[in-house]
Amino acid sequence: MGTAHTASVVWGDFAAYTHNLAPHLPGGLLDAAVWVATAAESLLGLTLPAGVAVRWSARAGAALLLVFAVSMALFLGWEAPLSASVFAAAAAVPLPALSPVHAFASASTVSSQRAGTISGSAL
Repeated sequence: MGTAHTASVVWGDFAAYTHNLAPHLPGGLLDAAVWVATAAESLLGLTLPAGVAVRWSARAGAALLLVFAVSMALFLGWEAPLSASVFAAAAAVPLPALSPVHAFASASTVSSQRAGTISGSAL
């Protein structure tokens, strides 16, 4: 996956690593899986912290990580996902889906909604 102890990652090395996680996929389907997984990770990595579709993003992220962890365990051995804490991440990602609805809203949004509720109930 690139030079050791650097941040450089070569796409071909990443695709080869993905082939280790899904050796049963043929070449064309493997390339599609690499792109779909990367797009899903990127989309979920942006939507969850941004507070967009939090419940859906949290559940989808947990499912994606669980598939990744199981694939690592089956084809690389149980030590791989445990060393990378993938199961722990898969367990932590759905926690925002269990939080109150406005837990990830901005402070101004929550205060304006509360002010409207308070003034509306006072009438």
